[in-house]
Amino acid sequence: MIELAPTRSDSDLRRGSEGLGGPAGSHMAEAGWWNPLRAVLIAGSVVYGLGLVLTSSCASNGWVDPDRLYHLCYSDVPVLYELRGLADGLIPYLEWPQGAQPLEYPVLIGGFMYVAAGITSALTGAGTSAVVFYYVTAIALFAFFLVALAATSLTVRGRMWDGMLLAVAPSVALASTINWDWLAVALTALALLAWSRRMPLWAGVALGLAVSAKFYPLLLLGPMFLLCFRAGRLRQWALLATATVGSWAVVNIPLAVASPEGWSYFFRFSAERGQDYGSVWLALEIAGLDLSGVNALALGSFVALCAGIAALILMAPVRPRVAQVAFLIIAAFLVTNKVYSPQFVLWLLPLAVLARPRWRDIIWWQVAEVVYFVSIWWYLVSFTEAKTGLPESVYAVAILVHIVATLALAALVVRDILIPRFDPVRSDGVPLHQDDPGGGVLDGAKDRWALRRRSSTV
Repeated sequence: MIELAPTRSDSDLRRGSEGLGGPAGSHMAEAGWWNPLRAVLIAGSVVYGLGLVLTSSCASNGWVDPDRLYHLCYSDVPVLYELRGLADGLIPYLEWPQGAQPLEYPVLIGGFMYVAAGITSALTGAGTSAVVFYYVTAIALFAFFLVALAATSLTVRGRMWDGMLLAVAPSVALASTINWDWLAVALTALALLAWSRRMPLWAGVALGLAVSAKFYPLLLLGPMFLLCFRAGRLRQWALLATATVGSWAVVNIPLAVASPEGWSYFFRFSAERGQDYGSVWLALEIAGLDLSGVNALALGSFVALCAGIAALILMAPVRPRVAQVAFLIIAAFLVTNKVYSPQFVLWLLPLAVLARPRWRDIIWWQVAEVVYFVSIWWYLVSFTEAKTGLPESVYAVAILVHIVATLALAALVVRDILIPRFDPVRSDGVPLHQDDPGGGVLDGAKDRWALRRRSSTV
């Protein structure tokens, strides 16, 4: 398949290229060794490396307050290395320090942390080092980032250059080593790639492993069911769902049996958590609203958005693309969730690139996320140095900025679904018979059931 040049497909890039020789022409030479995927991976490596440079000041002084907040290089990695007993060789979920809580993450992340702690111990001998653990973790997460980058670039055939939107995103440099999110993001990206290659069983295996790292990928099964229902592809969805449950069970059941208390703590912790950093509920609380029933509010608003997405899938004139509804469901979860941590933007990045691959739109969304990223850490400075930290009211505004930006990007995706000619993937030279070139068995499938007749115009 011919690779679609960005300056041909993106009107903003086409105009911007005029001062650099203009857009790619019809006689453009073959890429040779320097193909789009290699260019994307190298660019991503540079941006990820820049992020490590930005965190070096924290690593050099042991992540002390308030320097780690001033310098925007906070990370959970060195903190939990010591607090959850990994520095002492304790096994996550089976053991935890006396008087402390069990590990509050799904089991695949716990296993990742335990392996990284073992490598740290081998490198440091009898001593322990949070700095070494951090860099071991960062290097391993870099590998998962590259997997996510490659999978995202390859999911839609002929559009590998879209991966550059993920590679150079500021959030990659700023948020990659706050937590262990790239593990789940990479596995989710692999699931979407496998689905696009008509391998629902392997897509389910990857998705189940992703759910074993972070819970959010499980949400993809709902809109995938409706897409497959509309297209008459429920057998493939059943394979996807069965493999998802199976791979999740293989990873989780042994620990659930061995230590029910340690294994289930993640679920208890999530249920009992109140409104927290980054959530719209915290912004409303700062504004003076009583949010004593935040669990019901968060769940109710998410269910309402899910109902809207379901109606959109079934009523759209042309069946939505997989990436579009995947982005919408995760965005709905994040904007209604009780917490929207700064690293959660990594969950959305690959999905946004696949759903709305337009440089202008991804850039302004990322600018809003950078504003929020700076704001949360400078706001937390006020807990240690009240006179220099960001005021609470300003932080609340920053929360609303990144929530509104996410909703605005989601609104563009909804418009693309309702008016397919605005969809970049469907209007940038993709053959008309390919209604979802990343949709696997859904691509080109006729509707079997829908609330509206399929439009003949793409």
